[in-house]
Amino acid sequence: MSSAYTGIKPKLSLSEIINMSVGFFGIQFGWDLQRANMGVIYNNLGADADKIPYLFLAAPLTGLLVQPVIGYLSDKTWHPKFGRRRPYFFVGALLSSIALIAMPHSSAIWMAAGLLWVLDVFGNVAMEPFRAFVTDKLPDSQVNRGFIMQSLMIGLGGSVASSLPYLLNNVFDVHNIAAKGVIADNVKLSFYIGAFFFFFAVLYTVLTSKEYPPSEGVGERLPAKEKTGIAGGVKEIVAALRNMPHTMKWVAVVQFFTWPGLFLMWFYYALSVAYHVFGATSDTDPAFGNGKDFAGLTLAYYSVVTFVFSFILPYIADKLGRKLTHTVCLLIGALGLISVAWVTNKYYLFVCMTGVGIAWTSIISMPYAMLSGVLPKDKVGVYMGIFNFFIVLPEIIASFCYPWLMKHVLHNNMLTAVQSGGGLMILAALICYFFIRETKTDDLETIRLEMEEQRSV
Repeated sequence: MSSAYTGIKPKLSLSEIINMSVGFFGIQFGWDLQRANMGVIYNNLGADADKIPYLFLAAPLTGLLVQPVIGYLSDKTWHPKFGRRRPYFFVGALLSSIALIAMPHSSAIWMAAGLLWVLDVFGNVAMEPFRAFVTDKLPDSQVNRGFIMQSLMIGLGGSVASSLPYLLNNVFDVHNIAAKGVIADNVKLSFYIGAFFFFFAVLYTVLTSKEYPPSEGVGERLPAKEKTGIAGGVKEIVAALRNMPHTMKWVAVVQFFTWPGLFLMWFYYALSVAYHVFGATSDTDPAFGNGKDFAGLTLAYYSVVTFVFSFILPYIADKLGRKLTHTVCLLIGALGLISVAWVTNKYYLFVCMTGVGIAWTSIISMPYAMLSGVLPKDKVGVYMGIFNFFIVLPEIIASFCYPWLMKHVLHNNMLTAVQSGGGLMILAALICYFFIRETKTDDLETIRLEMEEQRSV
């Protein structure tokens, strides 16, 4: 029999937290495949360096539109068998996997861009509710662990995905060079493997994790029916945007200046390594294939750093607080990005990517942990979707501005573009430190109140 609503969420075991996070392994597998390889795919299909950012607009534009809508809809969804967030996980993973299989068969730039659009739409459908999923299921005392477990899965998925083309070529001798307009075999096979892991990792979470219905003692009551519908949804999203909590506003600004550094790395890093570190003269030069595959290996390495650092970060965050932890990690990541341009020995790239991996661990966990205690519990999905505005808006700006900057200011120097992203990450770190208010006693007070409520039940 269902118990009366108490508002108290029980602590979950480690295995339960792992089960609810495995899906993020698959989602990140898909994201990192396209991040590490789409620049190379576009280049191989004939795109100019100063036009590549335009071709990455699919992700931010779809995120800007899809994420708040999916957040709103998942807040309103409930099914006795399938739950609230899990239907979105499943549908998004299924359709994203199909797009991954089709992507390496692109024969023209427009086809690759269209498939990337489809992949990003349904990748967002699968990913966006995962952030709310942690807040739905975990008490505040376990939120750090929940988001950092997602970081661990992100690091693991990203490391495997980014290294796949390199491993397939160097271990299994799958060709990494193809004629102009044709995707190399090692990239094709990587996308097939990615589709498999994307779908089945998400399916594992769907089948092994339950959600708390409103009639049970854990979880939140669903919002009133009169708020549903398209008009109601738009109204609620606009109202939530206008009434963001103070902490969320500043964390959003931090995100706004953090993510361009990552986008510029994804735009240009692999090509920079191929041309500037390996000395490739064209995309048919064997040095180009070796360079971009080695770049993928170093991107995989930063995901390994993320995986390992995920075990350490909870203890650092508990001791220093979420704000100071995030500030330090951003500064380390900025140094990693800026130092890429100084590399002459390819193995030093691993040192650069160590800094990026440390920052990435924090970027995908600490901002969400800082938000978890300040968002209205019945609108977590909406607010998480809105929060992602401040990830996708800077990518849109970068996509429109950097082609002009690359051509007229940076003279198509891709390494300088990567460095400029590091500079913006330093600005994000300073904003985080000086403008976000946080006290280390917040979590302890939340835990104390939970214990008092539990004793009174």
